[in-house]
Formats: sequence, C-alpha cells, structure tokens
Amino acid sequence: MAAVSTPCTRVCVLDPATGLCRGCGRTGAEIAAWSSMTEAERLVAMQALPDRMSAAFGDRREPDDS
Repeated sequence: MAAVSTPCTRVCVLDPATGLCRGCGRTGAEIAAWSSMTEAERLVAMQALPDRMSAAFGDRREPDDS
C-alpha cells in the first residue's frame, strides 16, 4: 500500500484567528477529511498551502507564547 501524501509537520496547533494549522496550513475540516480524500484531491489541496500560510502567518508559523 502506498503512503498517503501529507503536509503535516507535527506542529498541530489550530490558530484561533485564522482556523488554520500553524504547522501545515490546513483547516480543521481538511485535516479531518484528509484520509478520505483521493491522492489527486490531496495534491491539489497541498498546492494551495504555501500561499495560504504566507497570507495568514507571513514568516511566523509557531504559536505565540506571549
């Protein structure tokens, strides 16, 4: 069985302001649906993540400790 493509970085923190995971940029709904998506659907979703992360967090991805 082939491995499932995933953008997960194991920094699983949903940002309350954006609703996005600070590690990978997926929404909670995307994370929940990931295992039932086709490989083609996953690849399309992963193509959008870099721009989504940049727009939401810029260079800051780690949770704010302040």
